[in-house]
Amino acid sequence: MSRRAPKASIDPDAGKGWLRRALPLVKAHRGLLITSLALSFVGLIVQVQIPNLVRLGIDEAIVERSAQLSPYVWGIVGLALLQGLINYLARLYLLRTAYELEYDLRNILYTHMMRMPFAFYDRVQSGELMSRSGSDIRAVQMYLSFGPSILVQCLIAVVAFGLMLSINVPLAIVAMVTMPVIGVLGVSMRKAIFPVSWLIQARLARLATVVDENIQGVRIVKAFAAEGRQLRTLAESADRIRWAYRQDARIRSRWNPVLDNLPRLGLALVLLIGGIMVIEGNTTVGTIVAFNSYVLMLQPPFRLLGMMIMMGQRASASARRIYEILDTPSDVVDGPDPQVPPARGDLEFVNVGFAYPNGTLALDRLNLTVRAGETVAVVGGTGSGKSTLGRLAARFYDVTSGRVTVDGVDVRDFRLSALRERVGIVPDEPFLFSLSIHDNIAYGRPDASRDEVQAAAVAAGADDFVRELPEGYDSVVGERGYTLSGGQRQRIAIARALLVNPPILVLDDATSAVDVTVEQRIHESLREQMRGRTTLIVAHRLSTISLADRVVLMAGGRVIADGTHASLLAGEPRYAEVLASQEVTTA
Repeated sequence: MSRRAPKASIDPDAGKGWLRRALPLVKAHRGLLITSLALSFVGLIVQVQIPNLVRLGIDEAIVERSAQLSPYVWGIVGLALLQGLINYLARLYLLRTAYELEYDLRNILYTHMMRMPFAFYDRVQSGELMSRSGSDIRAVQMYLSFGPSILVQCLIAVVAFGLMLSINVPLAIVAMVTMPVIGVLGVSMRKAIFPVSWLIQARLARLATVVDENIQGVRIVKAFAAEGRQLRTLAESADRIRWAYRQDARIRSRWNPVLDNLPRLGLALVLLIGGIMVIEGNTTVGTIVAFNSYVLMLQPPFRLLGMMIMMGQRASASARRIYEILDTPSDVVDGPDPQVPPARGDLEFVNVGFAYPNGTLALDRLNLTVRAGETVAVVGGTGSGKSTLGRLAARFYDVTSGRVTVDGVDVRDFRLSALRERVGIVPDEPFLFSLSIHDNIAYGRPDASRDEVQAAAVAAGADDFVRELPEGYDSVVGERGYTLSGGQRQRIAIARALLVNPPILVLDDATSAVDVTVEQRIHESLREQMRGRTTLIVAHRLSTISLADRVVLMAGGRVIADGTHASLLAGEPRYAEVLASQEVTTA
């Protein structure tokens, strides 16, 4: 099934209220929503006719005996059946509206998150994002779809009051005397519950973060026997949520009984005043019965109104949390005139300075040129900025100063999709999806044939172990690929990059988890794959460095030496020191 684009988006004007910003989304689905609301209103009209029919049946068929009772009975049955059918259709269209709104909200948020740069994910916890794309979206969806329906349900009070006025004006006023008090109490309840609603959503997000980190890091937790400590952390988060829910319960228990029982006070007044009027001959028994039914009809809408107030406060808090993400702009976007020059494979760093969002300086006025088809190994100590080169080349981050060019064009002037197709990266910690091995290798080219996938696996040294798996290339790996060894995951990641066949390939210590014997076989294949391809190798092992045409030594975010392995080993003491510190052994 093809993915449908959202029919509308959230209003980008942050100065507007949360509901006004969501209106374009509601208007996009107004056909379904209006149909549902219209049917609900018709159902209310049918519903309020039933007590009036009861009144006429009592007064004319039972008290006065001027008519047959059966027509009234069958009339009530017919109206009840008609109301049931109308309510079924109204509910059907309302649920369809709700699901469409939720679908669009999720896609809007997910699309925006996919546009955000790495720096955004460096500072935002994954649990927060999960909460905002889950429970927060559901809270907003519930209010946008069910809120209007509840308002229509509340219109039964207006319709019923109109019918009561047509029957007996003084008694109608008595029946509605408590309603203004309910309105005032509802506003007070709304003010009291909003801060608690915000607190609940924030603490639910924190709990989601704790759970996510414990699931993702379960191997570390178990390795350090830290289950008890993590359970205490989880319990503390759960306790904070419990406290917030208790405050919410206190507010509800204080206001809801009053909101629920005020209509019952109206029922008592109708019985008292109406009974006196019947005794004095100013109204009929059927009228009192009908008015009792109308007052009872008023109770559910006002209970729903109280629920709507609470839904609205929670939706308001959730919407603001969602808008915090949507209002965060991405600073890594296509320029006004994105370019896609012919692919050659030239890569150049010109006086580049870069610091990560946390302030860590990675590169300091770095200059490096890699010619098309050249293989360059980058060597240096921890924190020297080696891995940052590939991230800047693919524009995962934007440089702080200077520029990075691919084929002579500043990467900021590229169309992002074209740049990412041109620069392939294999990280030292590859991520695999919970898919088959075939689908993981073909992730960058979903239309690739099995033969093409196998050829990439052979080139990456992965074909042998994949064929030994029970289902071969159709074997589904566990979450993050943890059912495979570290070396196997790295080989799958290399195959995934080779299948895309990028002009520039960055191997970020991509064979660090592979044993030497397997690494040699991979290198034999990679030599063929790298022929004519620009390759940047972040290297620690001497065997990996041997693949390069030249070697670059980095320290403090700069290139401090450049040459062949032999020339650097002979004339650059710092190069030998780095190799020794990294325990690179010569063959």
